[in-house]
This record gives sequence, C-alpha cells and structure tokens, in this order.
Amino acid sequence: MIKKYDIIVVGGGHAGIEAASAGARMGCSVGLFTMDKNALGRMSCNPAIGGTAKGHLVREIDALGGEMGKIADRSGIQFRMLNKSKGPAVWSPRSQNDRKLYSFEASNIVASIENLELVEESVVEVVVEGKKVVGVRTATGKEFGCGALVLSSGTFLNGLMHTGLKTVRGGRFGEQPAVGITESLVKIGFESGRLKTGTPPRLKKDSINWEILEEQPGDEDPKPFSHFTDTDNFPFLPQLSCFITYTDQSVHKTLEKGFDKSPMFTGLIKGVGPRYCPSIEDKIVRFADKERHQLFLEPEGLDSDLIYLNGFSTSLPEEIQLEALHKIRGLEEVEMVRPGYAVEYDFFPPHQVDLTLETKLIEGLYFAGQINGTSGYEEAAAQGIVAGINAALKIQKRPEFVLKRSEAYIGVLIDDLVSKSTDEPYRMFTSRAEHRLLLRPDNADRRLFKYGYEFGLIPKEDYEEYKKREVLIQSGIEFCSNNKISFKAINEFLSEKGSSLVDSSETISKICKRPEIKLKEILASDGFSSEIVKNLLNDEQALEQVEIELKYEGYIKRQFETIEKLERYEDVKIPLTLNYFDLKQLSTEGREKLARFRPRSIGQASRISGVTPSDISVLLIYLKS
Repeated sequence: MIKKYDIIVVGGGHAGIEAASAGARMGCSVGLFTMDKNALGRMSCNPAIGGTAKGHLVREIDALGGEMGKIADRSGIQFRMLNKSKGPAVWSPRSQNDRKLYSFEASNIVASIENLELVEESVVEVVVEGKKVVGVRTATGKEFGCGALVLSSGTFLNGLMHTGLKTVRGGRFGEQPAVGITESLVKIGFESGRLKTGTPPRLKKDSINWEILEEQPGDEDPKPFSHFTDTDNFPFLPQLSCFITYTDQSVHKTLEKGFDKSPMFTGLIKGVGPRYCPSIEDKIVRFADKERHQLFLEPEGLDSDLIYLNGFSTSLPEEIQLEALHKIRGLEEVEMVRPGYAVEYDFFPPHQVDLTLETKLIEGLYFAGQINGTSGYEEAAAQGIVAGINAALKIQKRPEFVLKRSEAYIGVLIDDLVSKSTDEPYRMFTSRAEHRLLLRPDNADRRLFKYGYEFGLIPKEDYEEYKKREVLIQSGIEFCSNNKISFKAINEFLSEKGSSLVDSSETISKICKRPEIKLKEILASDGFSSEIVKNLLNDEQALEQVEIELKYEGYIKRQFETIEKLERYEDVKIPLTLNYFDLKQLSTEGREKLARFRPRSIGQASRISGVTPSDISVLLIYLKS
C-alpha cells in the first residue's frame, strides 16, 4: 500500500472540492484523487452558479463553511438576484462566471488547505474488507488506504459522449471516462443505472450580431454569495451583460430534419435525461404547441472568445446544429466553435445511501453528487460538504450530521434522494421545500452557522459577529413590536407613500406589514433616539432580517407550528434492523418499499412513495408495543 489517508475523495469537481475541504479543515488527512489536477472545479456545462433554489444551496454551503460561494464571488462577471419582484422565499442569487478563473480559484483554495493532498491518479476499484471500505486501487496498480471514502465522480463513470450517431468515450469534452469503479461496486452488491445530461454548442463571440439582441445586464448593486466576502470591494471583476434571443418555427423544422440521426430518438442513448432541463429537440417534441423558445447568450469569461448558448442543449448531428443556429435572430452568420453533445454515465440509485450519504451496504463509503442521480453544480457541492463532514465525524468517532427538511434546502435535497430515490436527474426547486419561507437565502447564516462553527469550518470571530447580529435582530423585532407611533406622526408619512391613513396609534411592526412600506423609512422618519434603531440603520443585513420577520410574521408562525407537528413523527425512530416482512399487517408494497429504503424515522417512512397512511399506523402501533 502506497499511503493511507483518513479520507480519500475521488473526483475533483464541485462535490469533491467541498468534501475534501471539509474533511481536511476538520483535522483529517485527505487525499483528493483526480485524473487531471488542472481540471479542479471545471464547469462542465454553463459557466454560472446559483439560480432559482440553487442559489439557496450555495448560501447554505457557505454558511456551513464551504467553498463554492467564495469561488463564485472571486470569479463572477455578472451577479443577479432572481425573482426579486416576488416574496423573499424565492429570491435566488445567481452569478455568471469566468470559466477558467473559477477553476483557478478552486485550485488555489485546494492548494492552501493543510492536510489536503492532491493525487493525480485514476481510481479503478474500491477496496473493501468484509462490509467496510479500506482503500482504492488506481489504473497504475497502486493501492491507497483510507478510513472513509467519498465517491464524487460526476459524469465520468463509463461516460459516453454523443453527437448525432457519433459516440466517443469520455465524461467531458476532451477528457477520458472513469472505468472500473462501477464494476467493482456492482460486484460488491450495489445497484447501478444510466442517466444522461447534455450541453449546447459553443459559439464564437465576434461572429454574433449583438446589436439586434436583447441585453440582460446584472444588478446595479450586486450582492455576493459568501457571508465572508468583503462587500466594500465587491464585485472584484468587470461586469458583463448576457443577451437574449429566441428560436422560431423555421429553427424547429431544421432541427426536426436531424431527428432520424438523434441518439436520443434512435435509442442509442439508454440513460434517462433531465426532465427540467431538456434538450432543444426534446422541447420541440414535448412542447409542440410553443412557437418559440428563449435562449440566453452567456459569456464564458473576460478573455474568452466563447459564448455559451443556454437553452440550446442538443446531441443532434453537427451539421444540423449549425444550420439551425444560422436561422436564429442574431446568429445568422455565427461560427460554431464546438457542437453540443450529450453525456451518458453511470449512477447509483440513492435509496442505497443514508441521510449522512454513507452507503447502507458498505461502512465508511460515501456517495456525493451526480453519482446519486442529481444534476447541477450546486446540488453536487451540497452533497459534497455533507459527505465530507460526516466522513470526518466518522473518523473522529463523533456523532453524525443530518440536516432536517425544516433546517435547510440541503436537508430537503438529501431527504428526497434517500426517501424517494430517483430514476432521472434530480434538480432542486423552491417548490420542493414545504417550509421555504423559513429557508430563505438571506437567513442561511442564522440557520446553519452554528453547525459550521461546531465542526471548525466557521472561524470564531465570524461566529461571534453573527451572534452579535442575532441579538440585534431579536432586539429590533421586540422594539418594533412594542413601540407605537402616534397617528398624527405616521399619517403624514403614510400619505406620502400613498398608503391608507390610520385613526389611532399603531405599532411599528403593524405599519411595517404593509407591502409598500419599508422599515428603514419608518425608523428614519420618526427620529427614534433608541440605540437599537441606530444600530439597525447601520446594519443593512440585520435590518433586512427584522423587516422580513415582521412582514411575514403570521406566515412564519404557521410554518413553525406545522414543523412542530411534523417533528413528532421525525422523533419516532425506527430500528434499522427491523424486519418489515415480519409485519404482516403492512401492505405488500409498503413492506417492499420500507425494506428497500430502510427509513430512520416515521417521518421519513411517511414520505416514501407507496407507503400508505395505514402502513404508518401499523408501524406506530408496533413501535409503541
């Protein structure tokens, strides 16, 4: 055996970086294995981070002490807050990033972490003794030992790239697939499957007619992802615009000419593709009533001549892609630098992992990212940090870390995977979170800093600053709930705002509930001399938290009451060794699903498809007896 690490992480993508960073910063020796040390954090698909619900995940990763938010801030060339016209529960930060710089910043972070060693080797086999992982074997025949292993192999497991009827082995353009890992896991007893994802063509910037396209600039006052980014000097890079164009019926008809050579329609691709990010040919078939589809032209970097055509993912023949592109407004003379392609790869249905992301079959083996059937950088990174933390906790013989659905989108993501599994690429949406008003991106630190600090991933000075701000927030809420403004004083202000007048004194909190009223304006207009008010007006972050808490007080209270009721089921634990086939009162499907998923609690059992309310009643009676 060449060397032994506490933790080995296989794969240098977004999940692998978070897992390796968390494990090493928690004091474990970590070997991060990658086939190409220059490809760390490489953005395989679009050069962007965040977006609807995904931005929530990035903020949560950051609040746990992860790296993605910091890297995105350092490499961002456009920042936008999506859904700002809606309520705060669905506000979603998004950044356009310089592809090369993102990978460069990721490499710098990995290189700066103590206890973390980068190993440029291709892992081909997971080595197991009994039911416990003990190491890996590489393509060169070397063996490396470990106490815990995190597999975060992305789209590289037996990867095949398709363009038309042409198929090339690989997990990403110009990169070889990972061969051997799937086979070694199946031999142990794991169940594997095939999934598909895709990417659009890359276009030459100077060949596009920008003047006739619709411009989409970033925010005038952009906000960073990371709680630790210096906002005084933010953003760090020049900011660029994206642009919008559309397909039309002539484009659709041109694409249809290539359907007889489509690897997806001819059955060449066996893997299931992403429902919520379909290829352009899939859109034409599934949404035949739509006359056009929106496309976004996104820059790949400050010094790059490449443009990413978001919304035009395809695996049609190269000549069909180019012919269709030339019929799109603004792209009449465009040069295609690289055609779009689909990637087909192995994954392991996630009912085989626990809520810690440790596999149920092999102790010390963790799966994170697309190996669990997810899509997206953010979903991968979220799993990576949870797997890395739990791998370190296992090595250190400390209690495991599980996030509840009511605590974080990360908790929703992992619970969905473990309790429901998936046979198609899973993508996070705000609609998947039943408590989304509590799980906002703006309060990620208030929900998760305590865990990051406990694991040593959040510095003490930042945690102390957070605690001071929390005291200010609670004091601000109390002040606004207990202090009234005379109706004479407030009516002048309400009149200026076009808001209905009052005939008696009202508390600040009640006035603040009006959608057209801003708390900052109330506090500044009335000239309060309170030290609390002064501190709030000097702390934009605390002020925002107080305002949201006041405006949505009733809704927030109801969500907490719902959580309290549901938590009773979460607290009823089910022994993992329970033989469900001995419980004859359970439905046949219920027995099969419960035996397959092995839920930890009644709450988790109730979310498994096929487990009925009567099955839950049977389990409750059995557990009480």
